[in-house]
Amino acid sequence: MPDLLWDDVRSFFDPETMGALPDLQVPGTSEADWQALFDLVRSSGWQWEYSEDEVPAELPTAHEVLDRSEDAPMPSLEVRPVADVLMVFRPWAADTIDFDLDLRELQGQRGVDILCEFISTVGRHLGKTVTMAAEFDGGKHARPVLGFDPGADRVVVLADPA
Repeated sequence: MPDLLWDDVRSFFDPETMGALPDLQVPGTSEADWQALFDLVRSSGWQWEYSEDEVPAELPTAHEVLDRSEDAPMPSLEVRPVADVLMVFRPWAADTIDFDLDLRELQGQRGVDILCEFISTVGRHLGKTVTMAAEFDGGKHARPVLGFDPGADRVVVLADPA
């Protein structure tokens, strides 16, 4: 049985109310968590591409990415868990793993299932909570609407979908 049902969470997948690119986050991370994420991406079978200022490059170690100077090119890690869904990670700081996705790619039960599987895989691998909040909802102070709960070992609703 799926973690979440489309009819129950449809409003969280509405680009008009959530913004097209909701913010996903793994709070309370470290350089070691970023490295674990990089290792997961490399070994997962997902399609991915790392770039700096939109120029493709080899995926460095998390230490190399996070220890860059302020004037260094901006890193981005694009991950496709399935061919038609893109998750974009932004390794800008060690203390949180931030990424976004395009809700227009995640419509219907298939979209809910893809999201749940992806954030569950990341959350389990890191042993941490992964949350989703509306686009531009306050960054680190955002109100999550759903997320992977490591204690429950599943994706749960964190806000009223009405």
